[in-house]
Amino acid sequence: QVQLVESGGGLVQAGGSLRLSCAASGRIFSVNAMGWYRQAPGKQRELVAASTSGGSTNFANSVKVRFTISRDNAKNTLYLQMNSLKPEDTAIYYCNAVVQDSAMTYSSYWGQGTQVTVSS
Repeated sequence: QVQLVESGGGLVQAGGSLRLSCAASGRIFSVNAMGWYRQAPGKQRELVAASTSGGSTNFANSVKVRFTISRDNAKNTLYLQMNSLKPEDTAIYYCNAVVQDSAMTYSSYWGQGTQVTVSS
């Protein structure tokens, strides 16, 4: 089994910054794509930013320039640096990872989510 544990959420004023972390652990052979998604109340879950194991990244238009995604492949950890936060960034942020386990099977896993609240 594979676990994703997120941390770093919290309450911040508009214009502030937060850094989210997501650590993958368990029966991991390799971690492929990793990404951050968010879900605001009454809205669908949406992709915020994603990173492949090769270092390619993509971002939602609403967070480009403000957010940076990075990963430490040696630690199977994904980061999201969020700057210039806006109230509309308020949501539960979820980490997702596509993991190849010790049986060479690829599966998608989700973290439990971390709340980010941006006050105006």
